[in-house]
Amino acid sequence: MDHSDASPDAATARASTSRSVPMTPSPPATLGAGEDASIQGALRQISALLVPGETIDAYAVQRRVFALTHRRSLVAATSGRFIGMTRHLLGGFEPRTIRWQDLKDIHLQVGTFGADLMLLALTSPDLAVTGGTQSVSYMGLRKVEAEAVYRLCQANEQAWREKRRIRELEEMRAKSGGIQLGAGGMTSGTSASSSADDGSDPVRKLERAKEMLTKGLISDSEYESLKARIVSSL
Repeated sequence: MDHSDASPDAATARASTSRSVPMTPSPPATLGAGEDASIQGALRQISALLVPGETIDAYAVQRRVFALTHRRSLVAATSGRFIGMTRHLLGGFEPRTIRWQDLKDIHLQVGTFGADLMLLALTSPDLAVTGGTQSVSYMGLRKVEAEAVYRLCQANEQAWREKRRIRELEEMRAKSGGIQLGAGGMTSGTSASSSADDGSDPVRKLERAKEMLTKGLISDSEYESLKARIVSSL
């Protein structure tokens, strides 16, 4: 058979089929891909609690061996807070939320079979330096997942701890008459006070500086610098 008379369209079709078809990029893995239906449902429940723009950055699931009398718990670190979910045996769940600005401390204990996550949160208003605390614990989490949640909690806790430290320093300075650590040296907000008050100011400033050191608000070197300035002003 003479193929010289084959139509151009047929030749084009054969050429096109011989070329390799480019692969379509796979979509990114969805949250909870590979989990069983129960955990995927729990993650959807957590996602339903998020505000617009908030995302889940990491999550950890309780291992089955630690959930013999209840459904497995979940914890999640989002872009704005920590969410823990206790799931009831007969359905329903109870979420516990800790905003990053309220997180005071976090501990992770990794064992042979799982990891325990313990959080301490402030119950006082934003950036308050006094007030009560509450603690929550989640036991027997998957270790790798728990470590990822812990890292995010620790990073956010450290960021907000510095903000609270600055706030507490400002309050302490106000109480002590305006102690400042800037290049301008120590100043007092009570410069218009009487001579008798001025005579007692250094004592109060030393007490406040010592209190700051005890609370860890200033370093040893900062305390010594403050003390030297107070004494030199006598």
